[in-house]
Amino acid sequence: MKKAILVRVIAILAAALLISSVISYYFVAHELLVNNRNSMTKMIRIVDYGLDYSKNLEEQLQQMYDKALGKEVRITIIREDGEVVADTEILSGTEIGFENHLGRKEIKMALETGNGYATRYSDTLHKDMLYVASMSGEEGYIIRLAIPYHGVHGYLQEILPIMLLATLIAFAISIFVTYRFANSVTRPLKEISDELKKVNRNELDFEFKQYKYDELNVISQSSMKLSEEVREHIDRLEFQKKIKQEFFSNASHELKTPITSVKGYAELIDQGFVKDQETRLDFMKRIIKETDNMTNLINDILMISQLETNEAEVTYSMVRMPVLLEEIFESVEPIAKDYQVSLHKECGQVTIEASTKQLRELLVNLITNGIKYNHPGGNVWVHICEKNEQLMIEIKDDGTGIAPKDKERIFERFFRVDKGRSKKMGGTGLGLSIVKHIIEFYKGSIEVESELGKGSVFKISIPMKRDAEQLSKNVGYATGS
Repeated sequence: MKKAILVRVIAILAAALLISSVISYYFVAHELLVNNRNSMTKMIRIVDYGLDYSKNLEEQLQQMYDKALGKEVRITIIREDGEVVADTEILSGTEIGFENHLGRKEIKMALETGNGYATRYSDTLHKDMLYVASMSGEEGYIIRLAIPYHGVHGYLQEILPIMLLATLIAFAISIFVTYRFANSVTRPLKEISDELKKVNRNELDFEFKQYKYDELNVISQSSMKLSEEVREHIDRLEFQKKIKQEFFSNASHELKTPITSVKGYAELIDQGFVKDQETRLDFMKRIIKETDNMTNLINDILMISQLETNEAEVTYSMVRMPVLLEEIFESVEPIAKDYQVSLHKECGQVTIEASTKQLRELLVNLITNGIKYNHPGGNVWVHICEKNEQLMIEIKDDGTGIAPKDKERIFERFFRVDKGRSKKMGGTGLGLSIVKHIIEFYKGSIEVESELGKGSVFKISIPMKRDAEQLSKNVGYATGS
């Protein structure tokens, strides 16, 4: 990468220096031309000041030519009508005749503006010349000065060495700065790359420096964030793996117990150890009870699996909560009588678009728990209302309560606060886990308040409107309760 940066930057620098050199060359050459014209104009003023137009102009030019002017400098004195009065070329021994100069560019400009210049090939001297003409202080005369001119290329020899030296110095400095810059970019990138290679060794503890370029810090910070997300994902996978292992272990254990019981009773009946009809009927009832327990457990496991994988078959309907709650109270009333627990309900005229089956499952589980984990003479209160576009459900009991150490685990699958009592009551240990999954399905929330010996309160909030994800699901729709 460093080599690529150096090559490309050097190529750009070379092109930039070349372009700037060409522009500088033409700019400097132009400035030299302007300076030459200005110097020649000043020289014309000196010549004009030194001439006495009442005397012989050719003799005066002769003296100037001999004493002060170089051989390549040509001075011409012209009248306003274009007639040449005197010229240093005649004085230097060149036998030539002069045509009228009124049509010359520099003369026209001088007549119009006071000063004029032109560059052209001189047929008289057979070379390119720079002509500068200016009106004389003596009325009726124009003084013209001419020197050899080779165009902008003529100045190349003067400025080329300096420009080449400056270009080489600038190029050398640029290469040095570019090399330092390339190092300042590639070294951090290599350090970041070396840190990222830790992933191949399953090492996610990255250590990045603070760099002077914000873009590099963004890369390091993004990598740190990514590593944290990967670590969290791995931890989550490990946790899920552990949960699944516990789930299968617990499920196997929960199923093994009733199966063993069923097999034992069946073998006793089959081998003729049960002689009287009353004992035989008792064993049959126990087999049916254990079979029902297995059926309930399997149904609960399937429901949790479907909720977790979003494969639950959900049929939405407009559920009238007072009607649904009345039906649920009628179904759990026999259990409440068995446990000598009183049920109380308060429900507003709330209708929500949801699955009747899921809401029934949610309420039955919580109400049944409130009944079973209670004491004779205890109470269960159910309050349902709508608040801030949320379905609010509060289920309260004055039963045994939940210990602080168990409160965070009550929604785990197969977790029982009182294992012996739960099994005796026929619970599968999946009820609260199902409740939590149903609430999460509707993007709701649940809070638990509990104190040992004083009871528990479950507060549930479910949005009255389904979100876009739920609306996009392929679900059925039916008329609800």
